[in-house]
Amino acid sequence: MITLMSSKLSQLPSLSFENTFANSKRFIIGIDEVGRGSIAGPVAVGVALIDLKEVSDNWPAKLRDSKLISEKTREAIFPDVSDWVHSWAVGMASVEEIETKGIVESLALAGSRALTELLQESQLRATLALEGVQIILDGSHNWLGTKTMGFDVVAKTKADRDCVSVACASVLAKVTRDRLLLEIAKDHPLFSLDSNKGYASADHIAALREHGPSPIHRLSWLTKILQD
Repeated sequence: MITLMSSKLSQLPSLSFENTFANSKRFIIGIDEVGRGSIAGPVAVGVALIDLKEVSDNWPAKLRDSKLISEKTREAIFPDVSDWVHSWAVGMASVEEIETKGIVESLALAGSRALTELLQESQLRATLALEGVQIILDGSHNWLGTKTMGFDVVAKTKADRDCVSVACASVLAKVTRDRLLLEIAKDHPLFSLDSNKGYASADHIAALREHGPSPIHRLSWLTKILQD
């Protein structure tokens, strides 16, 4: 029982890591990607801005890394997450861009688009420049590269699990991308995209082998699947 309780508690995000920057930075931008391992559809990057001076501790109780909660829960908390953060955006890179530029550059491109949308108001940009902002990026390295708008970046493994700001970005990106995949599924009904969201599920692989790929598939990712 103690082990189970500890395991559940370890999956709860907090503001502990964000608050380590509070002495020098007022704002945090949590960033996470979804769809990196998908074989179909775009990759998406979510960015969530929080103000450490004004942020409350009443973020949605069910907030977790998007991989740790169900689709139903993600949809249910999406409005509350979007309301709780100061502001947010989701950027995407297309299948064509993934094929021509590679996944890492496409992630950076999607992240850049999300940051550009987030910072489109000149007053917000001015406030961030004056008060300081820290980007917290989920992962083991800075996959944004130089596309950080000049802000400081720290990469943190499992930030989507541990950091409220990044968990928010994870949920916002996941729900936004999943909704897009549901629309794409209407035009490509053979591949069960409404359930697998572009990932390599058994029914998705079976459909690919029977019918071949469609324009929404990342062809360079299918070599092994189509050869087996």
